[in-house]
Amino acid sequence: MTERQPALSSVPSPILAGPPPSHRPLGNAYCCCHNGGMDSGDLSLPPPPASGPSIAPASGPSIAPASVPAARSYPSQTRPATVARATTPVSTHIPAGGNPFGEPRDRRSGGSGSVRNLRKRIGGAFAGLIALLAKFGVALKALLVALPNLKLLVTAGTALVSIAAYSLFFGWWFAAGFVVLLFVHEMGHVIALRREGIKASAPMFIPFMGAVITARSLGDNALAEARVGLAGPILGSLGAGAVALVGELTGSSLLIALAYFGFFINLFNLLPVVPLDGGRAAAAMTPWMWFLGFGVLVALAFLNPGNPILLIIVIFAGFQTYHRWKQRKSHSLAQAAYYRVAPRHRLIVGTVYVGLIALLVLGMSETHILTSGGHSFGSI
Repeated sequence: MTERQPALSSVPSPILAGPPPSHRPLGNAYCCCHNGGMDSGDLSLPPPPASGPSIAPASGPSIAPASVPAARSYPSQTRPATVARATTPVSTHIPAGGNPFGEPRDRRSGGSGSVRNLRKRIGGAFAGLIALLAKFGVALKALLVALPNLKLLVTAGTALVSIAAYSLFFGWWFAAGFVVLLFVHEMGHVIALRREGIKASAPMFIPFMGAVITARSLGDNALAEARVGLAGPILGSLGAGAVALVGELTGSSLLIALAYFGFFINLFNLLPVVPLDGGRAAAAMTPWMWFLGFGVLVALAFLNPGNPILLIIVIFAGFQTYHRWKQRKSHSLAQAAYYRVAPRHRLIVGTVYVGLIALLVLGMSETHILTSGGHSFGSI
């Protein structure tokens, strides 16, 4: 027997039965969606604000049938209450370090705005300091590059000042020649220092005091110090001898007087007392000669009481002699090694020292004149 299937017909089933679609409440058809409020028939708009114009609500026929349940209120239908707005104007100023919405950017840091400002100021100060140091470094580098030229400027400038000072007593030509002889003397020291591997400064002239050079030391031992000390008078004596030769050949009394002055200055520097050149040589021969040279200086100062230059040399030599002798008597290993000179080298230094003194005395006797160009040299 064949099982019959239900036939599809146009007769509505009990589920679909009911009022026509246009009158059927959605709340009953889809009760799980709570759409009863949609069928309440209230199609009116919410009332406008109190300050706006009054609008009449739209009215229409109620389409809810008797079978529609009572309308219930849902959250979607709740009408917002009218909120009175404050009339106080809102400031649009945003404080430094604040949030445009009126809250601090970092609630945990409290006064973070002032801290950030302080950090910015400190950072700006450091940046300015670094820029200043960079500029100073550039200027220092340029100065170091130009340092050799500055040394030449110092030498030339002090030489001109000395020439002007000596010209007051001996005239311009004699003053210029004398400064040249001083330069030759000092260059003897510079050459000897460079042979010892020591860098020396350029000569600097001091009016009525001669000229000086500076170096970090005069050698590793007393023998090197003697070589450096004697190099100045040797080269200076050769320079004075050349001037004397030219003066004799040309018959120039000015050059002869200049040569005499050159011989005298080199002889004076051979006094065996520090810081004069003879004191440097005495360090290699026998240091007790420092006291002999200091006695000669004191005697010259008494014989010429009106000479302030001699007095300055005596005072300076006294301090130097005391300091060097105190160092030597410390009996340290370094001092013992410094003054340890072989007998053969002592003999060579002594021979050069005494021979140079004899030649300078001879040169002075051959070139001594009383006057030249209206200037008297009788007191020298």
